[in-house]
Amino acid sequence: MGILKRYFLFVALISLFVAPVSGCSVFMAAKQPTAKNIELFKIGTPRDELIAEFGAPYISEENNGKQVEMFLFVQGYSKAVKTGRVIFHSVADVMTLGLWEIVGIPTEMVFNGNEMAFHVSYDANDHVDEVNILRKK
Repeated sequence: MGILKRYFLFVALISLFVAPVSGCSVFMAAKQPTAKNIELFKIGTPRDELIAEFGAPYISEENNGKQVEMFLFVQGYSKAVKTGRVIFHSVADVMTLGLWEIVGIPTEMVFNGNEMAFHVSYDANDHVDEVNILRKK
């Protein structure tokens, strides 16, 4: 009976330390940014479509009579990739009794999307007539 008590005590102590951190990588994977359609950055795309996909531009100004804007955003991951990461972290947490968080949390902190920046100008009809990639990781 003494061994059984020690076992339950050991499991209770491990649960106390593991439970608070268990699931953090799962939550982080689920909250990663979603993928944006960067194929819209091409000549002829209406300005409204860019704003609908990427939000308000970081900078919007008129330069030599032309509307010029810069879009900054974090390129994220597709639903399939995010779902796969959530499932993987969940299974790894269960299989390792939460010890996976030691690896999972830093992994999710590193793989949190890529910062991107595009500079675009528009013609008189508010369609893209020039695209410059400023940052694309």
